[in-house]
Amino acid sequence: MSSRDTILQRLRNRSGGELVIPDCDFSVLQRPSSSVAERIDQFEKTIESVHGEVHRCTRESWIARLADILSCRGARNLLVPAAHQIGRALRDSGRGDLPELLIYDEPIGSWQPHLFNEVDASITSTRGGIAETGSLILWPTPDEPRLMSLVPPIHIAVLEASGLYSTFHEAMQEQNWASGMPTNALLVSGPSKTADIEQTLAYGVHGPKELIVLVVE
Repeated sequence: MSSRDTILQRLRNRSGGELVIPDCDFSVLQRPSSSVAERIDQFEKTIESVHGEVHRCTRESWIARLADILSCRGARNLLVPAAHQIGRALRDSGRGDLPELLIYDEPIGSWQPHLFNEVDASITSTRGGIAETGSLILWPTPDEPRLMSLVPPIHIAVLEASGLYSTFHEAMQEQNWASGMPTNALLVSGPSKTADIEQTLAYGVHGPKELIVLVVE
């Protein structure tokens, strides 16, 4: 018996009879259809309102744009995935204007001080984006663990324009999240921020100080 079945059975036992689960109407979450260009415009406007940064590029130009971004910030190194095509493309590019490329290919315990103190930037893929909220969808994997997007002061995310959805509900429906989810699904909207201290909003306190999104059109 699955965890869901166990919970439902307990509810049935408490009610003394059959548990009736009402049908849910999600039409309130639907939005009028929009073009890819309209979704990009809305995503850019929304995420930049909370200090995110968006760069529009093509499949041929994103590495050059990335090199410019890192050079302007004086980044000494970039943490890249080992197996994902993003990491492979960067390693195979042969560009001399990229910083040192690092790979997260060993247990965190063996290089934790280096990750927390010496890595300047990281780059990850995304599962998609949500235009309405200016959010990125990240599903951490062993190749792109959560710490890659959480620890370095600069997080660069690559977002395919075709993977940009109008709403969270649309993303879940189109990607069929009900069929299986990771243990840690993430929605990222801007760099880290907190208002715990005197209710004053501060950025970069417990996570990346900068979130840079490369939208590949």
